[in-house]
Amino acid sequence: MAKKQAHGRWKVLEHGPLEELSGNLWRVDGAVPKMALRRNMVVARLGDGRLVVHNAIALREGEQRKLEAWGEPAFLLVPSGYHRLDAFAWKARYPKVVVLAPRGSRAKVDEVVRTDGAYEDLPANDAVRLRTLRGVKEREGAMLVTSPDGTSDVLNDAVFNMDTKNDFLGWLFTTVTGFAPGPRVSRLAKLALVDNKKALRADFEEFAALPGLVRLLVAHEKIEHGPAAAEALRKAATYL
Repeated sequence: MAKKQAHGRWKVLEHGPLEELSGNLWRVDGAVPKMALRRNMVVARLGDGRLVVHNAIALREGEQRKLEAWGEPAFLLVPSGYHRLDAFAWKARYPKVVVLAPRGSRAKVDEVVRTDGAYEDLPANDAVRLRTLRGVKEREGAMLVTSPDGTSDVLNDAVFNMDTKNDFLGWLFTTVTGFAPGPRVSRLAKLALVDNKKALRADFEEFAALPGLVRLLVAHEKIEHGPAAAEALRKAATYL
């Protein structure tokens, strides 16, 4: 049975269309319940047609069918214990999907949907590589996707990249917690997630130096393309 912070059924919230970023990489942005910020689902396609789904969002039936036509959802990445909203519903819809979470977040994800392994348990392949971030108590990781146009770095809440919200509650939320303006490491993340700033800073700088880095995607909200991707990672590192 799904618990708090997770839907117990396929519950579709407002979301945008499937957007192709590269030949094997798509994303969807969607609403967060009772909040002004947006969330991103990122889907990578392996060479054999199987899909790796990062930060799953329940889609409208037409969009979900379009995704299924693109490939079989095979791996469901729950990127932290606080991004479980649609994980239970996805597992119910796709019982064979393998659920993976960062090692330090597995216990919290297991409250909602049983995990099958940690990030290092993703089988070796030519498109997607997972690694646990350093300096965050093993609670978050990175998905590195190799596409025809280069490498995409997919993070979760270690980096926020959003504008300050105009509505009062949104403004209060983004400013008091230090979530905006981005890219940055939020005040809340530094208090609750980060335990070694130097180690996490080194990861960001390593990602920024990746050969062929073409985009940075985070859970909330904006995508950075081209040279701006490396610049965003280096800027986020200055908050540590």
